[in-house]
Amino acid sequence: MSEIILMSDARVAAVPVEECGEPLVDVSDVLLVDDRKNKDSDSGAELLLRRGMLDRLLKAEALLPDGLRLLFVEGYRPPTLQRRYFERYGDELRAANPDWSADRIRTAASRYVSPPEIAPHSAGAAVDLTLADADGRELDLGTPMNANPEQSAGACYTGADNITAEARANRAVLGKALGAVGLVNYPTEWWHWSYGDRYWALTTGAPAALYGPRELGPA
Repeated sequence: MSEIILMSDARVAAVPVEECGEPLVDVSDVLLVDDRKNKDSDSGAELLLRRGMLDRLLKAEALLPDGLRLLFVEGYRPPTLQRRYFERYGDELRAANPDWSADRIRTAASRYVSPPEIAPHSAGAAVDLTLADADGRELDLGTPMNANPEQSAGACYTGADNITAEARANRAVLGKALGAVGLVNYPTEWWHWSYGDRYWALTTGAPAALYGPRELGPA
């Protein structure tokens, strides 16, 4: 297995950002949207993505086999919410492993939630998504979306071998379409794909990220 670079890796934070200024746009009119994240946001922010990212998702969906669609779950995540997620998971790990150092907690937490200062979701550059059939029924990709490494015995890792052949095939279909349009996967989360952020830049060798963290102004 090739090296897995985690979000907490200093090489990710070292990537410069050359913000291109692309707007955040609402995906709900053009993609099949699952509402499981609504409980975390009453603003609809999770339905936003950078325009270039949405364009690529639409191209990827057109590459899927007949009868399959992308099922969008979450895009943009405000920095305050990202920080809450990261700290909450860090607290869970600390409670379960009281002997771990702060650095070890941070590294372990970043398998599942990006450190807030470099989070692709907070740049509108990342999407959590899966596959659905023509009737909108979610396909089996091996674990529930957002299952953490402890809950799933590592099956949340994109290349995990403790999943069924069907789930592995579905992950391959998703990955082929998204990879073809330039998105990169975070290999500890089969559902997380991004474009234009620091992790994407490091993975692809781009000189800089195109999208940096965004704060939403008043509605």
